[in-house]
This record gives sequence, structure tokens and C-alpha cells, in this order.
Amino acid sequence: MSFADLGLSDELLRAVTEAGYDTPTPIQAQAISPVLMMKDIIGIAQTGTGKTASFVLPMIDILAHGRSRARMPRSLILEPTRELAAQVAENFEKYGKYHKLSMALLIGGVSMGDQVKALEKGVDVLIATPGRLMDLFARGNILLTGCNLLVIDEADRMLDMGFIPDIEEICTKLPGNRQTLLFSATMPPPIKKLADKFLSNPKTIEVARPATTNTNIAQHLVKVESRKKREVLRSLLRSEDVSTAIIFCNRKTTVRELNKSLQRHGFASGEIHGDIDQSARLKELARFKDGSVNILVASDVAARGLDIKGVSHVFNFDAPWHPDDYVHRIGRTGRAGAKGRAFTFVTKEDAEALDNIQKLIGSDIPLIDTPGGDAGRADRSRGEGRGEARGENSRSEGRGEKSRNDKTQDDMRKKDRAPASGRKAQAGKDDGQRKSPAKEPRGDRPERKPRFEQIDAEEDGAWNGPMPSFLSVGIG
Repeated sequence: MSFADLGLSDELLRAVTEAGYDTPTPIQAQAISPVLMMKDIIGIAQTGTGKTASFVLPMIDILAHGRSRARMPRSLILEPTRELAAQVAENFEKYGKYHKLSMALLIGGVSMGDQVKALEKGVDVLIATPGRLMDLFARGNILLTGCNLLVIDEADRMLDMGFIPDIEEICTKLPGNRQTLLFSATMPPPIKKLADKFLSNPKTIEVARPATTNTNIAQHLVKVESRKKREVLRSLLRSEDVSTAIIFCNRKTTVRELNKSLQRHGFASGEIHGDIDQSARLKELARFKDGSVNILVASDVAARGLDIKGVSHVFNFDAPWHPDDYVHRIGRTGRAGAKGRAFTFVTKEDAEALDNIQKLIGSDIPLIDTPGGDAGRADRSRGEGRGEARGENSRSEGRGEKSRNDKTQDDMRKKDRAPASGRKAQAGKDDGQRKSPAKEPRGDRPERKPRFEQIDAEEDGAWNGPMPSFLSVGIG
């Protein structure tokens, strides 16, 4: 099957071909025609299956007929995060370049005044996060009575972030006689209830079992001591055929420290996490996309929604605390039919998290031999690793020298105890690398705050960079 078999317009087919696509993915092949026929859709698809194009493409052709009115968008796409919203906007810009459609993006961190101006001119497509949309609606800057097409994307993520009440309220403000498309990687009971309430006789399309991982991704488990994680990671980055890689960490401080360490060892890496404001995030993502850096160290704020071609590897430097985060993290590779590899580092303390992950995906992750046994020595022979590697070497040499010079029974007992004390010293050193231990207490299984609280805290950054092209009002 080709895109030409799905009933899309010639202008749209031309844009799709120029974007480098000729064969639809399974979700696209099953969803595009029913959407063009104005049917309600429930699309259950794991990340990386091309679901964004499965609603963007038919929407462009549907919206090609008609005209927009001030403050009354003709269609609405709800996204859980501003990164996802921005990427959907990029898709509209890419595929809609031969259609004269207008678009507005309502997300936090962007000037509200510019968004209001865009709405005043009238838009065919409104892409929004629930919080900003509700804010503008409360101010009287937007009316939803003319919106005849609604897309609820990443519905399970919306549930995680506490947005379901907002979505229900938004749905009540739209015309009852509308087309609604709902997409989700999983279908928990609250999402099923939402679909039953607001969709009319929907067609359900499922292209993968919920909570499964992409079969194009080769998954590997790496058992490693916490203090050797960086050394093993460097060894894998050198031994694997890594074109581009995303490395996920559980904490923002770990992201910063790991990125600095990789740069010290000569890797072209960047970082993205919740303490970086929106303009800086976009610049860092642009550097990753254009190849200025080929390694991106990230927190889970970037786990969902990043759609970057050619990511060959994902590394879970920290095993995720929640099992569904594992699926979404490794889903950054193996996208659109490509092959990918994912490595997850686990320590003894990660036993419970690993068990939960393997229960969720329904299979055991194969274990590989811990690589990089000689990596530390190789680094030191080249004069690298001035921080952690050289410090470890000097301490071990000191212990060895002491044992050779003093052969008394007392000193031999001290020598026997030296590795344990060395481990304590190293553990203390690792603690010292985290500048604010009081803010991020260590523990076998730290209690995780509800996700919507974390995301809200990370959404406080203000926009202070140039306006990206896809935030402009017009398309094409």
C-alpha cells in the first residue's frame, strides 16, 4: 500500500513524497481513510509508529475546504506537553506547505500576547496544551463553538499529568456534533471512560499490544556497580556503532554531571532537562538534530514526544522508577521501521524496578556481559579521566604500595579491609558529586512525586529566545 491509495489530495501526496515517505505505517494505513470519512477514531499505538501523521495528514485535506473566523478555531489538537505540541506544529508545517492553512500554537513559555494576536486573525488548526488553552478561554480570548474536529493525543500521558478533568471541561465547550480522534499508547479504565463519554461510535485501531516495546529495538541489560556506570557507558559509546544516542537519567543533577563528564572525555554531548528554559531546550534539540552534538543526555521531560530521525541508541543510565517510562524512553530509537538498540544499566538496588519493567513488557531483557573492564585503564593510559578515573587509580596504587612496604600481620589485616574502605571513600566521593544532596536524598527506592507536579515545576521557564518558524500564523 502507498499513500496514494489512502485518498489523500495530490498536493498532500507531493508534500509527503518530498518529506521522504512513500509507504504508510500500519497506524497510518488503518486510520487515514476513516478520518477522511469523518469517523471518530480510537488509535492505540505505541510510540514511534507514526501516529502523528495518521491524524495530521487527513486533517490537512479536511480543513482545505472552509475558512477560519476570528477567535474561533476550526480544529483543536490537545497535547500533554509543549514539546509534543511544537512537534505536531512542525508536522503541519512540513505536510501542509501546499495548503493555505493558518495555525496557532498555545503553549506555556511563549508570549500570551502573540498567541492572542494569532487567534484574532483566525486559525484553521489550534494546537494547545490544556493549561494554556483553559487560561485563554477563561480570559475570553477564544471560542470553541466553531471547532468541528478534536484530537486528544497521548491520552494516557494526559492521565498521568492530571489533565483529564481539563479535557472533560474542554469537550463540553465544543459542539456536540463533531469528529473526535483519541490516541493513546495504552487504554487504562479512565481513558476508556473518557472515550465512551465523548466519542460517537468510534472505530478502534490497535497496531500493538498495550505496554509492549517495539520489536525493532534490540534490548540489553547491563549489570554494573554505581561507581562504574560512567566508565561502562564510555566503553559502550566507543565500542557500539553509535550515530546518535539519547542517555536518560532519573535526576536533573545527574544529567548535568554526566554531560560534563562526557564532554571532558571528548564526546560531543548536550543536555536537556526541566531546569533549562524553553528557548534553550529548542536550541539544544536543534544542535542534536543538525549533528552538532550526537549524544543527548536527558531527563524524563524529554522521554515522550521527541521525534528525531536516526537515533541509533538509547541508554538508560538510571533504570526508570516507573515501568511505563522504560517503554517511552527506549521508544526514541527504532522509529518508523528503523532498527535501534537500548541498553539499561541496573545495580543491585534496581531489582524491584527491573522486575516491574519486565512484567510490563511481558518478557525478560537479555543480560550482556559487563563491558569496559579495561576501559578505565585505557582512559588513564591516554591521560583521560582526570576526575573520577585518576582519583580511583591513585587510591588503589596507594593501598598497594602500603601493603608491599609493611608486611606485619597488623598491616595485612588493614590490607584485607582496604577494599571495603575504598568503596566507602568512593561512595562518599559520588555523594559529593551531587551538589545538593539535601534536595535529592539518596535511597534504594526514592519516593516519586506525582508526574503532574514534576511537569508543572518544569514548565515555569520563560521564553526568551527567537520565535521559531513553526510558531508563525501561516502555513505554506
